[in-house]
Amino acid sequence: MNLIDITRNYTTDAECFEFLEFQRWSDGTVRCVTCGNDKISRITRKTSATTRNKRAQIYQCLEKTCKQQFSCTSGTIFHDTRLPILTWFLAVELVMDAKKGMSAVQIQRHLGIRSYQTAWHMVHRIREAMDMKGSDSPMTGIVEIDETYVGGRTKRRFSRANEPKAPKDVVVAMRERTYKSSKTTGRVRYFHVKDAKSSSIGPILESNLATTVSRVYTDEASVYSFAMSETLSARHRTVNHSIQWIVPGSRIHTNTVESSFSLLKRGLIGSFHRVSTKHLQRYLNEFEYRFNERNSTKQFENCVAQMCITKPLTFKSLVSQPDLPF
Repeated sequence: MNLIDITRNYTTDAECFEFLEFQRWSDGTVRCVTCGNDKISRITRKTSATTRNKRAQIYQCLEKTCKQQFSCTSGTIFHDTRLPILTWFLAVELVMDAKKGMSAVQIQRHLGIRSYQTAWHMVHRIREAMDMKGSDSPMTGIVEIDETYVGGRTKRRFSRANEPKAPKDVVVAMRERTYKSSKTTGRVRYFHVKDAKSSSIGPILESNLATTVSRVYTDEASVYSFAMSETLSARHRTVNHSIQWIVPGSRIHTNTVESSFSLLKRGLIGSFHRVSTKHLQRYLNEFEYRFNERNSTKQFENCVAQMCITKPLTFKSLVSQPDLPF
């Protein structure tokens, strides 16, 4: 689905809400968002241009201990939004189509949103819904692992010797090596970690690598040897990048995962220019989701369905102190 399909198929709010209902309750049975009861009644009300809540179709739970009223956007990323749902759909499609990402300023201009703050909050909520790590299965087969560094400051030619270095953020990536029609496919996952130590990388390997993984390829950084369990260590192979890119006569290399770094960094530098440490993981979620869905014919539908089951990200929590995993 592209922008033309969206503007052609969803011309009214009613059509947009009908699509959201299908994505949220794909089996056709509407359930209460509070208690999960499927015995509900439909309430249709009149709306006008001055009405803040544009949802003409709401539901009433018939459970005696609940009696909760809700709509298809209750408890989702779209909860309590003042923007038209069509604007959300267009924003999702713009983010999904932009291979290197699209800044909130561009989203604001393209969609005619008055406030940059509103556009920025909206795009971050979309990125929040793109986090699939908790629901996706562990990686299997051949997995390549490598780390890279984001941010910092370019060293100037005539910089002072005692000039302090700007800290850089560590990003660990894992990518499955799967071949299909002579092309390398497979999922990729990005993790923003505190440092490149075994105490930070070890839990990531344990929770994201299946016990049936056949091979794990990394460079010769000693941290991976300490971070891996005994089972993974027996299947671990390394390549010495100081003398070679690939072990001669074998397929031991990390070129596949490193190729995803090039696209990530081109996006961070070219589209966003600077990324806050506090929000870096959400940007990683965006690039990860877009990369993994690149061959899907239902990118838009899958993203909207994910947004319907993701808890709302309030502006207060977005601008508060960072809630990092370390």
